[in-house]
Amino acid sequence: MPARVSETFVLRTYPFREADLIVSFFTRDEGKLRGVARRARRPKSPFGAGLERLSHVRMAYFQKENAELASLNSCELIESQFDLGADYARGLALDFFTEAAEHLLPAHEVNEKFFRLMIAVIGYLRSGGDVWAAVLYFSLWAVRLTGILPEMTVSEQSAVIATEMLERPIASLTPRAWSKTIASDLRRKLIRAMEQHVERKFLTVPLLEAL
Repeated sequence: MPARVSETFVLRTYPFREADLIVSFFTRDEGKLRGVARRARRPKSPFGAGLERLSHVRMAYFQKENAELASLNSCELIESQFDLGADYARGLALDFFTEAAEHLLPAHEVNEKFFRLMIAVIGYLRSGGDVWAAVLYFSLWAVRLTGILPEMTVSEQSAVIATEMLERPIASLTPRAWSKTIASDLRRKLIRAMEQHVERKFLTVPLLEAL
């Protein structure tokens, strides 16, 4: 019996030896891991199509203490993204999600919110949602959830300017003194406004409101 069974997204695979694969996979309860899938390249592999890019699976694996690589036993396919990849733009979006997750997520660090983000953006694409809205949404949340994008706060003066720019026609705006500090604060305010706009348009917002 395997030591663990975890809900997982497959990120990358690399050839290893004659018939094996090294798999980078993102689990819901243990974070990003790497393991060896033995005989995965053979026709009667116990993994089937479960090791394709961003396959959503239940991965059975065992990892010894202090071992760099886990030993993958098998996987049960929950959802394949093969059909999404048939559309060129959606295929590129999946590639981007995969590469971003591979490079942003540290090993062995649980990030259940990021896992839910992956489920949400893939579900949005599957429902026919706009590709680049999904890419923008994923990009903003990915850097936020991995700690790269800090909390954004602005001064009261900059907030007033940003609100005025968002709500009034350009011709009616009142000229104001400008400085690097005001510009920086305003940029942060506008970025947050973009986030909120995308969140309102995103079909899976009820799921992500709990992040």
